[in-house]
Amino acid sequence: MLSEQAVPVVRATLPAVGGALDRITERFYGRLFAAHPELLRDLFNRGNQASGEQRQALAGSIAAFAVALLERPDERPDVMLSRIAHKHASLGVTSAQYKTVHEHLFAAIVEVLGDAVTPEVARAWDEVYWLMANALIAVEARLYQQAGVAEGQVWRSMEIAERREETSDTVSFVLRHTDGTPTAAFLPGQYVSVQVALPDGARQIRQYSLSAAPGHPQWRITVKRVAGDPAGEVSSWMHDHAREGDTVDVSAPFGDLLLPEGESPLLLASAGIGSTPMLAMLDHLAATGSTRPVVVVHADRAPASHAHAAELRRLVDALPQGTLHLWYEEPGDSGARTGRADVTALDLPAGVTAYLCGPLPFLRTVRGALVGRGVAAADIHYEVFGPDLWLGNEN
Repeated sequence: MLSEQAVPVVRATLPAVGGALDRITERFYGRLFAAHPELLRDLFNRGNQASGEQRQALAGSIAAFAVALLERPDERPDVMLSRIAHKHASLGVTSAQYKTVHEHLFAAIVEVLGDAVTPEVARAWDEVYWLMANALIAVEARLYQQAGVAEGQVWRSMEIAERREETSDTVSFVLRHTDGTPTAAFLPGQYVSVQVALPDGARQIRQYSLSAAPGHPQWRITVKRVAGDPAGEVSSWMHDHAREGDTVDVSAPFGDLLLPEGESPLLLASAGIGSTPMLAMLDHLAATGSTRPVVVVHADRAPASHAHAAELRRLVDALPQGTLHLWYEEPGDSGARTGRADVTALDLPAGVTAYLCGPLPFLRTVRGALVGRGVAAADIHYEVFGPDLWLGNEN
């Protein structure tokens, strides 16, 4: 909770700070990487830095947290904090790094806003930063403890036991520990980070959902080649170079897109490679003999681009109350609907809890349609691959 002295200052300066956050975060990252080039090389996603998406995500999280402190002073935006903390833990972020961020972020604020940053303003926004940072540090400490690792020590070398071409641009990898020990337990819907050594010496990190249920002796991830200019560094390396018998560094599992216990009805909606956490959930439901109603929605470009399509059908068929609804932009003779997913056309059970994963436009459209149908916002959960440019909007 903000102090009584800070509240009016943050409220008065939020428009100015919020309006300048994009310039502030741009200056912040420039300062940070000049002082610590290893962070850009080995921790931050260079593709997201080049596109500006990471800058937008940081600005959005700061603004959303400040607004929450003002509008709901007795509550914490735990959904937002949890999502950030899980991502940080999967990267091995440490509490000491928050001091480094603070140094360069506040220097950037002063550089951009100049004389407007009076000592009073600086103290107030310092409160905002450390309230958010300390909350994240506490959550991340619990996550490290639950994972059974020391702070930041999340990495373990794993061997690629199997590589399978799922589509022309999607490959799945089965991973096992090099010493033969069983893989760690995880919850369906969680992800791991994968760190690879690139030709220029960088060790870049990306997150991939575990695409099969817990309980198997090995883990599976599914990697879609990220197209564009520049193309995805890690996904391209995995497609071009990762083969059976090779080793990669993999983090402990993290992520908060988790199935609730019980028998309440579920909606699992995905688009493209967003199907991967849903596969783990469905695999778990089928393996445990679940009889709960499960409505599964998936959208893709065409049958040939739908990774794990046959597996998805098999898992839904294994659920006594499972139903599958497919949309393809080019369905051919697949029997799927044409175009983009439309949950307004579905018969959803009362009390449904929804889980969404896919590109941001898909998430916004489906979430908006569900809210319009009366599904409570608190019952709609999502995972977005890449920087979360939607932070705070669902709270």
